[in-house]
Amino acid sequence: MYDKIMVPLDGSYLAECVIPHVEAIISAFKTSAVALVRVVNPVRLPVSVPAQGEYGFTEKDREQMNLNRKKAADEYLAKLAGRLKQPGTEFFGVVLEGNPVAMLTDYATDNAVDLIVMASHGRSGISRWVMGSVAERIVRTACVPVMMVRAPGCEPRFKS
Repeated sequence: MYDKIMVPLDGSYLAECVIPHVEAIISAFKTSAVALVRVVNPVRLPVSVPAQGEYGFTEKDREQMNLNRKKAADEYLAKLAGRLKQPGTEFFGVVLEGNPVAMLTDYATDNAVDLIVMASHGRSGISRWVMGSVAERIVRTACVPVMMVRAPGCEPRFKS
């Protein structure tokens, strides 16, 4: 049923709280593959201000920063995948670049993912309005089941 799982990660301890849940799903469903996915936003130069001299970034600087971010994400995922061991299950890292919601939902569709398991950081109020909720948008746009895991320390805030 859940042969291929996608686990979006942002590099934080909170996002990694899903790992024990993923391991339980693997044991129950004999999952064959787990894609640990990290999306990096590309560094962009301002369009209206040309980069010049010591105080600005050149196109070459921007390219190097993007390469460094992808390399760091790849190393993080490889390290995490190396720590995870389940007989019969392949763990691998995937680094994507762009809008997190679009990249994650497209990856799930294009790679026949059966289940997305991700953490919700539990933002509320103004921080949620300003930053948005990637997890919430994934739930609304993904065409596969999504399992949301609340990050440790979550406190219910619903009041009637």
